[in-house]
Amino acid sequence: MGNKRVLIGMSGGVDSSVAALLLQEQGYEVIGTTLELFTGSSCCNSETYMDAKNVCNSLGIPHFTYNYKEEFKKHVIQDFIDCYSNCKTPNPCIECNKYIKFGLMYEKAKELDCNYIATGHYAKTEYSEEYKRWVLKRSNAGKKDQSYVLWNIPKDLVGHALFPLSDFKDKEQIREIAKERKLKVANKPDSEDICFVPDGNYKKFLEKNSELKPEQGNIVNSKGEILGKHTGLYNYTIGQRKGLGISNKVPLFVLGLNKEKKEVIVGEEQELYKKEIMVTNINLILVDKLKEKMKVDVKTRYSAKSAKANIIQEGEKIKVIFEEPQRAITPGQSAVFYKDDIVLGGGKIV
Repeated sequence: MGNKRVLIGMSGGVDSSVAALLLQEQGYEVIGTTLELFTGSSCCNSETYMDAKNVCNSLGIPHFTYNYKEEFKKHVIQDFIDCYSNCKTPNPCIECNKYIKFGLMYEKAKELDCNYIATGHYAKTEYSEEYKRWVLKRSNAGKKDQSYVLWNIPKDLVGHALFPLSDFKDKEQIREIAKERKLKVANKPDSEDICFVPDGNYKKFLEKNSELKPEQGNIVNSKGEILGKHTGLYNYTIGQRKGLGISNKVPLFVLGLNKEKKEVIVGEEQELYKKEIMVTNINLILVDKLKEKMKVDVKTRYSAKSAKANIIQEGEKIKVIFEEPQRAITPGQSAVFYKDDIVLGGGKIV
């Protein structure tokens, strides 16, 4: 297998373009690929393909596109619909990373005799002498670090993943490199939305692409008292305050959703805090099994700060016991465990 050959996912954006450039400068034989995932999405349109191909042409590297629309629909979009159908709030990037970018793309890389795959994620891999294995780590990008959305990649792939942007602290440094090397995408704006919901209206997407339709039910407090009506459980998420249509002396927040009774449960802010949660669909990268209680830092959503906790394996699940109660923990989101800056693993919040 070609030792220095790498397949890099090219989105047509500045991050993946500069990542390809840096790999080339580091002496890798680089092949670019753009994956066709969803027609009309922010990362799969004619502009995306042209920008990616133009960057590859300017770097003198080959560029291929592969159609994974069916696989994307099965693993990412269907999970998105299933989560909302079951009163959970999904993170589709995590599914896409596991099944598409670090699943199918890695299979394609092996077909092309590449020893590595790369992306423009802000994350880091390195060999740890302490743990005697390749580890996934936080990057130096602070709030922009994306190790959180990579916890679910197969552990045996970590040693084959390259993240050329791992040591950059912010996006401006990346844009400066793109300008210096005269890459046409240097000033291309970031895409912040869910790629297959480019207008940001996920409710409209669900109504168009699933059985979910506006359906009234009761809004109740934690005692079960009816306070008002809702328009469909998928329209609400844990911690939501606005759009409840209830007047109350103190602000009310969504505490939970009851699918059987079709109820939105609301309460005061202090009721949003939890000290313990259960996590399922576990993927451990740093260790093969949790043999005993372990103290870790836990992130319960991409934008959240890490919180100190103890984790204990209970069969196929992990119990998380926080030192301080955490606000608005949301079923369907991921809990990611860190040991210092290393990703120990993670799972889905029940």
